[in-house]
Amino acid sequence: MTQTCRSGQHDDHNVYGELCPCRILLDLLANKWSALLLGLLENGPLRYSALRDQLPGISSKMLTRTVRRLESASLITRTVYADVPPRVEYDLTELGASAAVPLGMLRTWAEDNLDHIATLNPGWAN
Repeated sequence: MTQTCRSGQHDDHNVYGELCPCRILLDLLANKWSALLLGLLENGPLRYSALRDQLPGISSKMLTRTVRRLESASLITRTVYADVPPRVEYDLTELGASAAVPLGMLRTWAEDNLDHIATLNPGWAN
């Protein structure tokens, strides 16, 4: 299924097209850290340390990279407060909230079906 480009920068949006920039967005959203970060932010703004604490296994470098990419795609906002020490919070934009919905369904599907997949393919998730 293709979508006509509203900006006029290219003919049609088609993620199956080799050169379509939609693939960049799809790559960002299909990234596990992006999907998990957007899910955490569904409940409201969080500080960097709260994001890091709720995502065991993510390095500071990867967390920083991911929030920057999500911010550059206008999926999250970064708000700096003039407190001492400075306080920074991340929150979903309206666009980010709309992306969080299908990603939430994907996260739920993964949790609901992992045992079934592991039963069919012993050792798969190791």
